[in-house]
Order: sequence, then structure tokens, then C-alpha cells
Amino acid sequence: MTKRLAEVAKKAGVSEATVSRVLNGRNGVSEATRASVLTALDVLGYERPTKLRGERGRLVGLVLPELQNPIFPALAEVVTASLAQRGFTPLLAARTIGGVPERDYIEMLLDHQVSGVVFAGGSYALADAEHGHYRALTDRRMPVVMVNAGVSDLGFPHISTDDAVAVEQAYGHLRSLGHERIGMVMGPEDHVPSRRKLAALEGKEIQVERTNFSMESARLAAAKLIDRGVTGMICASDVLALGSIRAARRLGLDVPGDVSVVGFDDSALMTCTDPPLTTVRQPIELMGQSAVDLLVNQIEGSGVEPDELLFEPELVVRGSTAPARKRY
Repeated sequence: MTKRLAEVAKKAGVSEATVSRVLNGRNGVSEATRASVLTALDVLGYERPTKLRGERGRLVGLVLPELQNPIFPALAEVVTASLAQRGFTPLLAARTIGGVPERDYIEMLLDHQVSGVVFAGGSYALADAEHGHYRALTDRRMPVVMVNAGVSDLGFPHISTDDAVAVEQAYGHLRSLGHERIGMVMGPEDHVPSRRKLAALEGKEIQVERTNFSMESARLAAAKLIDRGVTGMICASDVLALGSIRAARRLGLDVPGDVSVVGFDDSALMTCTDPPLTTVRQPIELMGQSAVDLLVNQIEGSGVEPDELLFEPELVVRGSTAPARKRY
């Protein structure tokens, strides 16, 4: 018991006597200090006293769909830093292929008495996926913010890049370079952001191939587009763009000499690829900070409408796009 008090006191930055007062429900402790002690208990994995189990600490869950795509660690860095500035401790839950399902992560976060959850991708982005597990958050009136487009009937606020503007920028860039045969390497058919991108170019002659957002699936999709004569490709992520470049090279083609490729995200190291990737930048820093602002407002009792905030993307032209070769 003494060891536990010492560990919690060190983590919370208070005295052991203060920790003891909180655990025993005594007066003379500020709400901020009380929350810090409860958060320290949760972070260290100690079980709360029975009478304190219904109280939320200052933990906030951050659920990521993966860590291989560098855009998600970049968002996590912004969100965790912003949470720390507001006095909250982030609890990261990153999903992996064949790993813990999103439903189990939600249960784990609720068991840890989190004050709120930020989702940066998940089942909500897939229209045909199961969404029933989100009801546990609604039933507890848990503050939640979802990053990027998803189904609209969950009742949570969203922070998104404007997919329509993003794809229009990419398409306009390729057309300005003389590309007439343009293809799109998108996510699954029920992926809401991919649907929005496709809807923005409705009526235009576009070839479309689907992926599961892996580099290998992008390579296969891009090879099919190239086989159909596509010279310019718009991809739903930078990872898909890199897979598309690999496909072109395996077919003996030059990027951007024979095929131009545009990514989406402007994630880390895209200036260091060969060639440096032309891409549409998501304003990750602004989006991450806004997500935290919305979440904290809910935690503090301010009313937040379940609306979607759209952020303007930016086309960043580098070396993976060039004028289309003239056909003789």
C-alpha cells in the first residue's frame, strides 16, 4: 500500500498524504488535484476504491486505425500535445490487422473511466460496417469527436478535410498538365471519404480502382489503371500513391515521365521520396487542435452540435507529376 501511494503521488505530482485523502474521500483537496490523482491511478493500472469507480479522471482516449500510415502518428502527436496543454493525459489505442477490434478498445477506455474519446478513423468511416458499439458511448453521454468523414447518424461532431475540394485540386492539376486519361486509386466501396471524392468528379470520365489502403493493394490497382491507358492517377492517401509509383516502375514506366501520381495527406517524408510526391495536404495541426477544443468543450459542459467542420486542403506540387506525353 505504501509503495502504491508513493507511485501515485509521484505520477500526480502531489504528496502521499494528498493521495490518501483522495482515496479515502476526505475534504481539503481541490477538484484539479483530485482529478490528477484519479488519472494517475488509471494510468498506473491500479484499481480505484469502489466509491470512486463512477468518477471520470482526466484521461482521454485516442483511437487510431493504424500506425503504418505516417499521417496517423502525426495526428496523434498534435492531439496528445494539445491534450497535455489542457491538463489531460492521452490514452492511445492503435488498431492492428488481426488485433484488438474497435469494440474492445471502447470497452477498455470506458473501464479506464476516460473523460472523452477522439477517433481518427474506424468503423464509422465505412458505411456498411457495424456501428452498434458506438451506442455504449452515446448511452454514457461520453464526449466524442471523430476525425474525417463518416456516417452521419451517430450523433457525434466530426472534423474533416473537404474531400471534394481536395480531389478537385488534384484533378485540375492533372488536367492542366494535359492528362486526359485519369484514374483514381480509392479505398473500399463503402469508405465514406472515398465516396465523397468520387462524387465530386461525377460526370467526368474517370477510371476507378479500389484498395484496402495497403501499398500492395495500391500496386495491383494502379497496374490495372495503367493497363487501361491511364496517365494520371489520384490516390486516396500518400501510401496508396507510393504503391502506385511502384506499380508504374515494375511495368517499366517512368514517374512522372510516363505516369503522373498525386497523393493525399502530405505525410512525413513525402519530400524525400523518389520522386518527391505531389500531394494534397491535410491541415493536420489545425484539425488536431480543433478536435481537442471540441472535446474539451464537451467535457466542460459546453453544448457542441453534432456537426461537421470542414477544413481546406492544399495542393503541394512536387516531382511526381509532369506534362502528359503527346501521343503521335
